[in-house]
Amino acid sequence: MHTRNYFSYLLNPLELLRTKKVLQVNPTAVAARKEPESIKLFVYDYDSRQIDIRELTDLPSCYAYIESPRTTWLNVDGLRKSDVETICNKYGIHYLITEDILSIGQRPKMDEIDGLLFCVLNMMYFNEKDSAVEIEQISIVLGKNFVISFQEDEFRDVFNPLREKLKINGSKIRQNGPDFLFYSLIDMIVDNYYVVMEKLGERIETLEEDIVRNSNKRSLAKINMLRKEMIILKRSVAPVRELVNGILRSESELIEEKTEKYFKDVYDHIVQANDLAENYRDMMMNLHDLYLSNVNLKMNEVMKVMAIVTCLLAPATVIGGIFGMNFDIIPLLHSKWGFFISVGLMLFVPLAMLRMFRKQGWF
Repeated sequence: MHTRNYFSYLLNPLELLRTKKVLQVNPTAVAARKEPESIKLFVYDYDSRQIDIRELTDLPSCYAYIESPRTTWLNVDGLRKSDVETICNKYGIHYLITEDILSIGQRPKMDEIDGLLFCVLNMMYFNEKDSAVEIEQISIVLGKNFVISFQEDEFRDVFNPLREKLKINGSKIRQNGPDFLFYSLIDMIVDNYYVVMEKLGERIETLEEDIVRNSNKRSLAKINMLRKEMIILKRSVAPVRELVNGILRSESELIEEKTEKYFKDVYDHIVQANDLAENYRDMMMNLHDLYLSNVNLKMNEVMKVMAIVTCLLAPATVIGGIFGMNFDIIPLLHSKWGFFISVGLMLFVPLAMLRMFRKQGWF
């Protein structure tokens, strides 16, 4: 790949857009999210004996579950400002929480306001086609008898296994209250971090093998792209440790004592995920050093060959220069064997030098 092609590869508009997306995060900026034409509302109203699963067609339909004696999970797919504000007002959710729900690029965190527990964090997906980490902000609100989750993307999430468990009579989640559902949602998100990191780990291992076999300019571009994905990964994973720790320290009446041990388990998982993300970052630094070492090694090999060739040609240059001087008296100048002797010296001396180099182990 020529240098010109290499720079055109690095300065690809898509890569510049990716860099801008990674580095520019301002949660205080006015939300520029494109609002969906409609939102999807799913309600799971359940207790240990029965469950009511509905897809609601309008907002007023969800208000009937506000005073439900059973545990209610309201899942809102699509963030439309007017609808989110209406739902939050009906469920008594503070305005500051509503702002965080509608914000873009919010750092994962938890808050306890007006007797409600709120957390915002990122769901992560791995795009196999682009080898890129994609994130989706999700907000979860825990109330006395309800859990509300707000998602940006209406077409995907990581909660399908949880939905299947809710349909099973006698399942642990059906036997417990909304705090256990709150834990289960966070646990599903954290567990999916490992799926994404496993995919990234495979890409790192493949790239390492490529660099060891054949380091080229494209390898450096791949390293830079993977480092950007590691920035996104680290930014999403690291703050969740504080989030879960904040829930454990909150002493909220919404979290029953028997559920605390489950949040401690999530805390252990996110600590391990954070350590793994640190290891991946170190691996990326090592890959960069490995690439530079291989490039320097190749350069040294080239310089070594050029130095040897120069040394081998030096005797011929010296001999040719001596016999080419403009003096009247030069040994063997008029001898019929003069030319053959000079050429023989030009061949013998480099061969002797080559043997000496090999004996010294210089190549």
